[in-house]
Amino acid sequence: MGGSWMKRQRMTGYLFILPNMLGVVAFFLIPALFSLGLTFTDYRFANPDFRFVGLDNFARMLRDEKVADSIGNTLLYLTAVPVSIVSAFLVALVLNRSVYLKSVLRSMYFMPYITSGVAVGFVWMLLFQPTHGPINEFLRGMGVSDPPGWFASTDTAMYAINFIAVWASLGYNMIIYMAALQEISPELLEAARIDGARRYTLIRRIVWPLVSPTTFLLLITGLIGAIKSFGLIQAITQGGPGTSTTVMSLYIYKTAFSYYEMGYASAVSWMLFAFVLFITLVQWAGQKRWVHY
Repeated sequence: MGGSWMKRQRMTGYLFILPNMLGVVAFFLIPALFSLGLTFTDYRFANPDFRFVGLDNFARMLRDEKVADSIGNTLLYLTAVPVSIVSAFLVALVLNRSVYLKSVLRSMYFMPYITSGVAVGFVWMLLFQPTHGPINEFLRGMGVSDPPGWFASTDTAMYAINFIAVWASLGYNMIIYMAALQEISPELLEAARIDGARRYTLIRRIVWPLVSPTTFLLLITGLIGAIKSFGLIQAITQGGPGTSTTVMSLYIYKTAFSYYEMGYASAVSWMLFAFVLFITLVQWAGQKRWVHY
């Protein structure tokens, strides 16, 4: 009797997850396997004549300067993640205390995260406009005779994108940190104060270790999200000027849907997958040293 009941319960559970699993198979596993097969071909979009080329696409990647540029730009873009996390932690520390208009400030910080990336991109394009933009006008008013060209310059475009990425993600990271800070026992902090711990010591020795699982979560999700980032950069620079803001995801998109080289784009996308997997594994291996549960 008990075994029959357990079997029915198990079957009910399978039926509940079946629609979701069908979606995963149809829209993730099958396309992923199809993409893996394309990596060994020279398939071009809407061209039925393609042939097996073995590892030629991967060999081409080693010689492709645009791939090297996109990897460098992606690595530079990833630096925005720890900057955003540290900034969000400091803001959360301030807003977790008794601050005037705390609820309003929290909402203001969070608003960029829920705003459309395209809308954010167009607003910052106006702000960073090199000739008459408010930011450069302010810099000129401060005495800077030759302010940066921002998105119009290959030297500064990626740094401007990073600044926007930090600004856009700070609110989300802050909200997560505030939830973690409110779980810390006030008695623990009070005991440390009685023992003579200064505020800096409290943050470094107690608060930061206790929120390390939250930091680990934000670091993994932030890095993976940054590696896959596409909409913001496409809306602002389309990867330019030149290839100065072309990250790997944008290069894959251009290769597949602008140059129609589906086989080569599939090979680059699987390299991107390997890149994400490597970073995730490194973080999982390293988290045992600095994450305290």
